[in-house]
Amino acid sequence: MSANKFTERLTRDNAAVVLADHQVGLYSGVRDIPVGELKHNVVALAKAAQVLGLPLVVTTTAADSMWGPVIPELAAVLPDDLDVIDRSTVNAWDDSRVVGEIRATGRKKLIVTGISTEVCAAFPAISATAEGFDAYAAIDASGTFWQAKREAGLLRMQQAGVILVDYSSAIVEILADNADPLAADVYAALDMPFAVLVGQITSALPKI
Repeated sequence: MSANKFTERLTRDNAAVVLADHQVGLYSGVRDIPVGELKHNVVALAKAAQVLGLPLVVTTTAADSMWGPVIPELAAVLPDDLDVIDRSTVNAWDDSRVVGEIRATGRKKLIVTGISTEVCAAFPAISATAEGFDAYAAIDASGTFWQAKREAGLLRMQQAGVILVDYSSAIVEILADNADPLAADVYAALDMPFAVLVGQITSALPKI
């Protein structure tokens, strides 16, 4: 079988992470995923991406007037020198600064998240796909305001050729090898509540 965007692997050399509109005001309306879980997942994605050296592109919409700043939990783990791009356009892809930052990464595969799923994640993911990028929507690091919006957004992205993933599987695919020296740091950053590492348990045990 010849390789295509659905079978090519995410790697440290071809992937970047786009975090769109993880803002205080928008989080106040999220109903399709527990807000605490959503915050956990997007923070874990951002932290693990940095362990693996993946570029981050972070955007907000009308941060000073409508939706407020980036949630503090995410802001606390972003690189100090990263500029959050605040824009007015509904679709982040319609802002030349956002597209410029993404193209400057030199990466073809984009792991995209957004609040809301069907707008802030879906619109740029679909637009990026139309321009030859491979967009991966991390659906458990995105959220929206009611279930029908979530379902419509996921269906529309699939119809447009966006690949749906979860935050930890995308990162583990990039890690690729559990013998990698970064593996322990990656898993610690992912903080998967369903998969505690034996090493973490061992390190927490009192020394005899």
